[in-house]
Amino acid sequence: MAVSRHKFFARLILGFVALVFCGWFWWFDYDRKISTDILDLVPADEREPELALVRQMADERVARVVLIALRFPETLNDPLKKIAAQREKAADVFIETLRRSPAFAEVVRLGDTKAFVSIGTYIFSHRLDLLLPGRLAKWKTEYSRGTKEINFTEWLAEKAAGGLSAYLIKPEAMAFQDMLPSDPLLLVPQALEPWQAFSGLAGSGKSDRLVLVWARTTDSPLKAEGQQPVFKAVAAAEAAAHVEGDFEMRWTGISRFAEASRRRIEGEMSGLNLLSLIAVLAIGFAGVRRPYKALNLAPVLLFSLLGAWVVTTALFTRVHVLVFVVGSLLGGVAVDYGFYLFLQPPRTPDEPPLAKAGRLLKPLLSSALTAITGFLLLLFSDLPLIRQLGVFVSAGLLFALGAALLWFAQSGDTWWETRAFIRARLPGAGRKKILHVFWLIACVVVVVGFWRLKWRDDIRDLDISSPELRNNAAEVQSLFGENDSQTIYLTRGATAAQARVALERFHTWHTQAYPGSNAVSVGSVLPQPEDWESFSTSLHEMADFEPTLRAALVKHGFEAEAFDPFFTAWRDLLARSTSPTFVDLVLGLRAALTGPLGLMMESGPKASWFATLTNHAPGIEPPAEVATVSSAQLETFNHLFERYRVSALWLSAVGLGLVGLSVLLVYGIRRGIRIFALPAGSCLFAFGLLGLTGQTLNLFHLLGAFLGVCLSHNYAIFSAENAARGDLPPPSIRLSALTTAASFGVLALSHIPVIAALGLMVATIVLTALFVVELEPFSAEPIGQKDAGGR
Repeated sequence: MAVSRHKFFARLILGFVALVFCGWFWWFDYDRKISTDILDLVPADEREPELALVRQMADERVARVVLIALRFPETLNDPLKKIAAQREKAADVFIETLRRSPAFAEVVRLGDTKAFVSIGTYIFSHRLDLLLPGRLAKWKTEYSRGTKEINFTEWLAEKAAGGLSAYLIKPEAMAFQDMLPSDPLLLVPQALEPWQAFSGLAGSGKSDRLVLVWARTTDSPLKAEGQQPVFKAVAAAEAAAHVEGDFEMRWTGISRFAEASRRRIEGEMSGLNLLSLIAVLAIGFAGVRRPYKALNLAPVLLFSLLGAWVVTTALFTRVHVLVFVVGSLLGGVAVDYGFYLFLQPPRTPDEPPLAKAGRLLKPLLSSALTAITGFLLLLFSDLPLIRQLGVFVSAGLLFALGAALLWFAQSGDTWWETRAFIRARLPGAGRKKILHVFWLIACVVVVVGFWRLKWRDDIRDLDISSPELRNNAAEVQSLFGENDSQTIYLTRGATAAQARVALERFHTWHTQAYPGSNAVSVGSVLPQPEDWESFSTSLHEMADFEPTLRAALVKHGFEAEAFDPFFTAWRDLLARSTSPTFVDLVLGLRAALTGPLGLMMESGPKASWFATLTNHAPGIEPPAEVATVSSAQLETFNHLFERYRVSALWLSAVGLGLVGLSVLLVYGIRRGIRIFALPAGSCLFAFGLLGLTGQTLNLFHLLGAFLGVCLSHNYAIFSAENAARGDLPPPSIRLSALTTAASFGVLALSHIPVIAALGLMVATIVLTALFVVELEPFSAEPIGQKDAGGR
């Protein structure tokens, strides 16, 4: 039999689209397009400077740190110290093997003081540029408050000589004995004094059995190249070191969490999509009298998911994998349009497929476009995940509608008979009693539940919990001395100069907020920008400082010639024709910081910041004017998601307003209000129910509510269409709602808390809407009415 023209064109279009899909996925670069990086959930141009700072830190040096602990067995008797030598050999082999690996940019053994000696040497050799400007400014301020009986140069010379005499009787002077001839002003000793409280930074561990290794990876741990190559390098170093001796290795790094998260999410994505497909098809098989006919839903589902993949990956440079985990929900939604087309009985036995599709086109387009319009509004969200999710769902619904119409048009069998339980209905009187009880319960649930609603957004809910890795990380970090009695603050600025000014304000605040607590920052080594600008002028005002200081030193019992190294450096300072810029000072200091000290500052085109280490537990947050935040990244990102929840709430409200308006325009005010009231009321009931049961809600509950309202419009619209013809709600509504609830119910099984929250929310709204439609059709049931099709 020749295929009719409309069947031919329908198959031609489906075939062409399938070829486009195949071509796209043939050239598709999965590693480049699909992201498991949690930072891709945060806008790259995040407008809040604190969040932009945390994003930058997490993407750069701080996130690349790897901590490794090698614990050697205890031996009681080792008179010849052979075992100790073997330990050292094994540790050296381990470290050298890591250093040779391109996966690591830096490897440092804790207890190796080279990094501290290096920065100390740098500060000493540049002491007059780094330390003198700030100290000179403070001395001038102190002098200005005095009686001014002598000029500033004489006052400073006397102060320096007297201070040196007092310093030499202190025990700590022994450590700086050799450098004092070059630094009688005590610039370096006073700059390094606050660091004494944190001398454990250079410690070698808790015993000679423990070797601690600090390392920094070459690539970001949130990318594939910063994961497996790192794991292989660590394994190779462990194997090489085991040749020299026995030991137990424990290590941690963000790369381990990121790789485990990616593996689990990808596995869950595959599992949830497969389980969703099985659940949807199982309901289709159970509801249709000839189950094999339900296989016609598979192409619709496939075109919907593939279309959503193609459109989303084409519009966005990188798409987070969570979008595709949530995408498994389209399995239950995509088949709705197929149910509405295939389960609607024909008007006449020989009604053509196009005629049947034509009379169903209005409710089909209304239900699809209301949902698509609502989700397209999510493109205005600041959060990339929400924008991508809006595109994915909108594209999936559009392809589902198109595929359902085309597949229906080319199909030879355009009506499926349903099973009796799909058409079964309670008697009218029984429905009314149940409905009255339900309305009473629903009112109590909504009123009481809304008062009990609690909201909390936690960045950890975006990931699958990994207790083993977290416990391992806590144990390793404790070996490195990390504990709750310390707090790290980050002071930011658009430039290094601005960050340095903010750092001074922060230290002033910290001294007042935590009196007696120590706070150290390498940023304090740099002069204030204004002090550096006035430094050259101040020097020229002190042309007679050398002879004055010589005389003051002799007066206090010193031999002035012993300080010739300082006076030589002083004369060179006065004689130089050009001075370095403030940026030169910053870059020089940054280059001198290696190992763990390299995490104490950053200066780049995106942002500049200085870290301050304190010896007190987290407490009072600094005020906004000091441009400083604590490095509790989880709290910062939680604040971010709270802000985006408010943004999503406004977008949802606008979207639902447009959806409601479109329904009113299509169906009139009276019918439109009834249609819109069904999903809106179901949403309120779902929120009340979750509040009543003590659930803590988050951003994804809100997204689920928005999605559930958009989808449940379908049931109200098709029920209203049948009511206008005097028919009962069609069985397609029941099957559609059950498949949607099933696919979202599958999401509720997710180990990712936010995905489970979204699935639970939508499933609750959909089942509530179905329950109400079943109990209260949009028209009174005519006496002797034939059931609405299906047989």
